[in-house]
Amino acid sequence: MQSIKLCSHVGADGILHLEIPVGITDKEMEVVVIYQQIEPSTPTKTPEELGWPPGFFEQTYGSCQDDPIVIDYEGDFETREEVM
Repeated sequence: MQSIKLCSHVGADGILHLEIPVGITDKEMEVVVIYQQIEPSTPTKTPEELGWPPGFFEQTYGSCQDDPIVIDYEGDFETREEVM
């Protein structure tokens, strides 16, 4: 199995045409295509547009820096039989 990664352009017709040289002739092949759009289809929303108060992240970023979160001891867990 070989993986080939390439970038291609979808034309105005909405069809992606692929030409991939594989170096194999006269053989059956299974092909898997996974596609991902490179450009977001809608502009990214600002934190304010998503409902966050103005300056929220600037004011709260690093607020736990001097007071790290400590997880208390949770006790010993029971030993169970191994599942086979």
